[in-house]
Amino acid sequence: MATTSLKLPSELKQRAVTAAQQQDISPHAFMVAAIAQAVSAAEQRAALIAAAKSARRETLEDGEGLAADAVHAYFRARARGKDAAKPEPCSWRT
Repeated sequence: MATTSLKLPSELKQRAVTAAQQQDISPHAFMVAAIAQAVSAAEQRAALIAAAKSARRETLEDGEGLAADAVHAYFRARARGKDAAKPEPCSWRT
């Protein structure tokens, strides 16, 4: 395991110590978990952005998408517990 020195403002360190005590864990364990959670969130965000960019490229290339009204109707029906056919892709180019 690598060692890293981390300088924190006094107030933030005290808040971390207090939060760790409330969870009955060491401040070190609390900080490791907090960093792991932040890294996971950053990775998930990067994956979401990559997927969105890929979907945008695909949509621009094939010129197809879903009509917003059809999507809204589909979700309204599903929210009411009704079966509904998924909206069909259509060309958005004129």
